[in-house]
Amino acid sequence: MEMPIWIGEPEAVAIELELRQMKAMRPLTHDLMCNMLEEIGVEVVRVIINDLRDDTFYAVITLQWGNDTFEIDARPSDSIALALRANAPIYVAEHVARTAGIHPKPSDEETERFMRLVGDIDLPEL
Repeated sequence: MEMPIWIGEPEAVAIELELRQMKAMRPLTHDLMCNMLEEIGVEVVRVIINDLRDDTFYAVITLQWGNDTFEIDARPSDSIALALRANAPIYVAEHVARTAGIHPKPSDEETERFMRLVGDIDLPEL
């Protein structure tokens, strides 16, 4: 499933760099956030894209410090960039996925592979 979320160029670059496992010459904002949290012993537990209102996505970052857990309201783009750096899971609330999710059309190769598989099934054997 794909979910189109409009984000700014700096956030897109931050996400892309992390996905490609590339580092900027100097820490970017999300690197700084992650480094600061790590330095004071705060763990990024998870990110949840938890709402969609008026074509705007909302997210929360769950943080843990000792036995205390906090949820911080944040933009999805910042949340995703931080979660990637902290190796934290990213979730999407079910109602958001139902509303905004796009099921991409299978590629021609996937369709052809499926048709070959179905064509090889011997129905009387089932």
